[in-house]
Amino acid sequence: MAKAREPLIHISRRAALPWFKAWGIRGGAVVLALLFCALVTTLVTGENPLNLYVAIFNASFSTQRRTWVLFQNIAMLLSVSLAVIPAFKMRFWNLGGEGQMLAGGLASAACMICLRDVFPNWLIIVCMVVSSLLAGAVWGGIPAVFKAKWNTNETLFTLMMNYVAIQLVSYFIIVWEVPKGAGQIGIINQNTQIGWLPDIGGQKYLLNILIVAVITVLMYIYLRYSKHGYEISVVGESERTAQYVGIRVDRVIIRTMLLSGALCGLTGMLLVGGTDHTLTTSITGGRGFTAVMVAWLAKFNPIWMILTSFLLVFLEKGAGEISTKFGLNQSFSDILTGIILFFIIGSEFFINYRIGFRHSAQKEEAAHV
Repeated sequence: MAKAREPLIHISRRAALPWFKAWGIRGGAVVLALLFCALVTTLVTGENPLNLYVAIFNASFSTQRRTWVLFQNIAMLLSVSLAVIPAFKMRFWNLGGEGQMLAGGLASAACMICLRDVFPNWLIIVCMVVSSLLAGAVWGGIPAVFKAKWNTNETLFTLMMNYVAIQLVSYFIIVWEVPKGAGQIGIINQNTQIGWLPDIGGQKYLLNILIVAVITVLMYIYLRYSKHGYEISVVGESERTAQYVGIRVDRVIIRTMLLSGALCGLTGMLLVGGTDHTLTTSITGGRGFTAVMVAWLAKFNPIWMILTSFLLVFLEKGAGEISTKFGLNQSFSDILTGIILFFIIGSEFFINYRIGFRHSAQKEEAAHV
């Protein structure tokens, strides 16, 4: 009987790689992505690839303002990423970060507009914080209750809640538009700056960055050392195991999503009160979806998420700078960003799996004989 011929290529799952090897593979993927982007851009524009790398660096670090904007964007992306990881560790796929941020931003804008002649500034800021946390928690809690009680699909539910939030924000933009018929609110309280978060050391973005830094440390402690963090991990591994050891799964789901939504709502408040000082349907900038990638690449570790947030924001700003500097349209910038993300995501395959070839397998068998 003829012996079955082994395939030329076979794929097997790796054991867990040391962290430095895993990040080495990711770093190599970034380098390859930059080389490929340089090749594509050179073929299109005929520019020297070194000019592309300089443009990528200058997009974030050429001026002090650009550097602060980079750190602000990192902080906002990291903030919403931190908000969704408790749900993700529980295997509750919360794709509603956009809507939860909009709910928090809407609550903050309402406080800034409706209470500006009623309360002093410090109390309005307190109301903004509390209302944004509550609004985000409600927006995250609704799909959690349906999931816990009736086992609905949380992915579709949270995704659809985004569109409800967008329409709700659109409605209030028309109600509060300045001037009437403009279709936008404009800068809220531009003359009085009521409800604006204070500057620290003359830096507009420093308070936001410090708040997100504190949230990062607290989230790491919460997930790693608290009882609630342990329950989240157990539910994520197996709901049956969690029930067996006496964990109320429905309670954990609702509690975790209330926390996740509240932190997303707080991010919306930071955007409205701390940086943009206005409210639009696009104020979130797609961060709720990018946060999924940030959390996944960092393996749900809040500390590593700092690095992944930096990487994505830095590369995205670099791609935009290349597009602008070399006279290309925004679509080309999106192409470069997509190439970079493709390489980064693809690197996870080589972290988790090993590719073997027929001749190497035969040599390995011979070595064991």
